[in-house]
Amino acid sequence: MLSKALLRLGASAARHPWRVIAAWLIAATLAVLAAVAFGGRTADSMTAPGLDSRRAAELIERAGTGQEGMTAQVVVTPRDDGATFFDDDVRAALTRLRAEVQRLPHVLGTSDPAGALGAGGDTAVRGGLVSADGRIAVVRVQYPGQSRLSAEDLDALVDLGDRLRAELPLRIEMGGGLFYAFSDPDGGASELIGLLAAAAILFLAFGSLVAAALPIGMAVFGLTVGVATMTVVAGVTDVPTFAPVLGSMVGLGVGIDYALFVLARHREYLARGLDPHAAAGRAVATAGRPVVFAGGTVVVSILGLAVANVPFMTVGGVAVSIVVLTMVLASVTLLPAFLGAAGPRLGRAGRIGRALRAGRSGRLGRRRDTAAGAVPAAGWRRWIGHVGRHPVAYAVGAAALLLTATLPVLGLRVVLPDDGSLPQSRSERRAYDLVAEGFGPGTNGPLVIAADPAGDPGVVDRLVATVAADPGIASVAPTHIDGATGVAILVVFPTTSPQDRATADTIARLRTEVLPTAIGHGPARAHVGGAAASLSDVGRRTSERLPAFVAAVLALSFLLLMLVFRSVVVPLKAVLLNLLSIGAAYGVMVAVFQWGWGGALIGLEATVPIVSFIPMFLFAILFGLSMDYEVFLLSRVREEYVRTGDNGTAIVEGVAGTARIITSAALIMVAVFLSFAVADDPSTKMFGLGLATAIFIDATVVRMVLVPATMTLLGRTNWWLPKWLDRMLPRGPVGTDDPDAESGGEAPHPRLVDR
Repeated sequence: MLSKALLRLGASAARHPWRVIAAWLIAATLAVLAAVAFGGRTADSMTAPGLDSRRAAELIERAGTGQEGMTAQVVVTPRDDGATFFDDDVRAALTRLRAEVQRLPHVLGTSDPAGALGAGGDTAVRGGLVSADGRIAVVRVQYPGQSRLSAEDLDALVDLGDRLRAELPLRIEMGGGLFYAFSDPDGGASELIGLLAAAAILFLAFGSLVAAALPIGMAVFGLTVGVATMTVVAGVTDVPTFAPVLGSMVGLGVGIDYALFVLARHREYLARGLDPHAAAGRAVATAGRPVVFAGGTVVVSILGLAVANVPFMTVGGVAVSIVVLTMVLASVTLLPAFLGAAGPRLGRAGRIGRALRAGRSGRLGRRRDTAAGAVPAAGWRRWIGHVGRHPVAYAVGAAALLLTATLPVLGLRVVLPDDGSLPQSRSERRAYDLVAEGFGPGTNGPLVIAADPAGDPGVVDRLVATVAADPGIASVAPTHIDGATGVAILVVFPTTSPQDRATADTIARLRTEVLPTAIGHGPARAHVGGAAASLSDVGRRTSERLPAFVAAVLALSFLLLMLVFRSVVVPLKAVLLNLLSIGAAYGVMVAVFQWGWGGALIGLEATVPIVSFIPMFLFAILFGLSMDYEVFLLSRVREEYVRTGDNGTAIVEGVAGTARIITSAALIMVAVFLSFAVADDPSTKMFGLGLATAIFIDATVVRMVLVPATMTLLGRTNWWLPKWLDRMLPRGPVGTDDPDAESGGEAPHPRLVDR
């Protein structure tokens, strides 16, 4: 029934193109207006319920110390190499800077390094406000909670810094939580590069400006509506800063990919003599079904991120899913409208169209196609036939290659990013380095211990003594005790940087050994919080939940493919091969980002750990995208097997008939994703490189080598299905690639089920 519905939808859109295009124009306009009127800015909230750092934050909020609010820091050093903040004129400049910051909207208070120096000097040094050599000073800025702030507060602080740099003899750098929460993601230039690369590939593939422009136009429409809707969602809840970049990346990739499938099939039907309206309807009915299936799988996989129980990941998944759903809807409504408006001008066969005609010629009575496109199709047939004659060698060789590429995963180290991961071009990174230079690496990630003595007056003293004695702690700031609640707040500075593995070990030791020793068996309780602890906790939770998430996605993919192809072996093989390609992509990421191999090629300045939520996001997205190619290729193989009952012929004809469009679509996706790999932010680089690597491996080594080799080795076993399971599964040619099949055009071949 799905094919018939898509057939009617596509044909109707093609017959009334301007109505559909006008409807999309109105939808895009309304979405943009809603984003302007009601939208919000992205913001990161790196916390989750049930974590120890969250319990610490609740105690801090109860104490009302201001520690629960947002912070920023202004780090300064004299421009003159010989000057220090012990000099009167330089200290006066610092005094002015602090006063200007204090006057900004919503600023609750600031530290006063210049005032402390004037009072005697040692106070500022011991308080961590001025380095011992007097060269680096920090003005800590306290804001209220994130819910009362907006990106305008960040803009005001940045604008002030820009103005004072020109007026004061100081080098001024800024960073802190305010920047982390409200910085704009970088991605605009990457989107443009990705679009240009896709346009060039489409033009080379189709040899027609009109044909190349249609997928681009559809993707731009869909991206506009999807990202604008995401912005509206950001006005209601905190949408993480990576969501618009990831949504644009995935949206462009899948949008152009889906449009390519539909457009290529449309040109094939035009070449067979159908009028443009009928061709568009049948193209949506055939290629549109895998599009809907693949898009739905992507969405379901991404929404499965909710199992991590990390709110920012769940919301980020919802936001990206909105863009993917918009692209699916555009592929089956807007694109056929474009096809109908273009009319017969798309009928001249390009490279993909001729290749498809050559690939389909076997099914259509084995007519000999003399078009130039038969040469590439014949080349693919020769290659697949060659693999089929040496299946063991190719299966073992390709599997060994991917397993070797996966080996670096054994050294995978995941964390959540901080300012130390940013490039030197960012002020936050320069401020981070100055603080580490002047006060030690742990100063960039102070831990906040919140303790409720519960009537035990000696708890606080014991806490201070035992925490200060821990080898991972460099110093403990003076304790603040709230008079109303009795809650004690200890700010402690580790000896290592926030992303250092030793810092996570220190946090774990404080929780399991140090704090229990100090508290004893009484009613008192203490929790370790602060930004560094929150990042560590969220990273650990995502790592712990990853196996359950992977298992859930694998099970879902297996069930869906079993329903599509009515086979147990085909979906099992698909799941294993997808694991190989994704594992190899993870291995490449570890080699590049953690080991530095080839990092300079994508502008990586230093090695960084893998961001903890990226492996989970990549797995969700890539499994959905791989289903696209899986269904498209295996549907054609199954058609040939149903028609001939010969496994070898089905593999050669099926893979050869889809090889060119799969490789072209993959090339477009790789180009789009790689355009994001050169962005400034390391997280964006990881998303871009990871997606590009996995898609490249999936469309080449997996689809063109491992799939034909393993299917040849398995023979008729590919389509084995136990009789009892066959009776349980719903009937219907879900996997067929021809809408006529739903009206009785094809019957399942008896060999598909093991009797």
